[in-house]
Amino acid sequence: MAIRIEQKIVEYGIESRDETPTAPPPRPKADVIQMHEKIERPETLLGSTYKIKTPLSDHALYVTINDVVLNADTEHEQRRPFEIFINSKNMEHFQWIVALTRIVSAVFRKGGDVTFLVEELRSVFDPRGGYFKKGGRYMPSLVAEIGDAIEAHMRSIGLIEDEPPTPPGRRMADEKRARFESRGAAHGESPVRGFPEGAQFCTKCHTLAVVRVDGCMTCLNCGDSKCG
Repeated sequence: MAIRIEQKIVEYGIESRDETPTAPPPRPKADVIQMHEKIERPETLLGSTYKIKTPLSDHALYVTINDVVLNADTEHEQRRPFEIFINSKNMEHFQWIVALTRIVSAVFRKGGDVTFLVEELRSVFDPRGGYFKKGGRYMPSLVAEIGDAIEAHMRSIGLIEDEPPTPPGRRMADEKRARFESRGAAHGESPVRGFPEGAQFCTKCHTLAVVRVDGCMTCLNCGDSKCG
């Protein structure tokens, strides 16, 4: 049967009866968004504020860290620090605090592993001397306190995870502490702040808890020992 073509032919193709319809190509998966400096600041950020009260100042410091949520509502959702603010009535440290917040915020927005900031800040020592917090933990400076607050925040959002001591190491530390305390009790001595009086500073857990046990300097808090 002939078919009359009324319109102008503009294109043509050959169709084979043996061809089967092909499935549409798979959709590309959404790219995982990583933290980097090109991410624009959202209108609303999640944040936490930490109060720092030290004997070095009559006024407390309030450290606020705001987080950005990456890949929200997906299996790749992550919460990462985006900016930091520090406020206080004490204007003595105003200049360096403003500088510190801008630098730390810039490092946050750069992305990557920002946990190194904690150790860098906690390694700053005040030439006038530090102080001990509750529980015998030594704070070498106000900057170290800020680093401590940043560490607490990173732990709360899962950026830093605790590494518990191995069972053998914890058991050995407990045995040494029990032996040391029993020896001190025999001489009428009592521990101060949960640790013996005269204990030295532990560079690993920053606690005044290092004593000599069996001829070896050992931390009674974290179990770190100079003898391995």
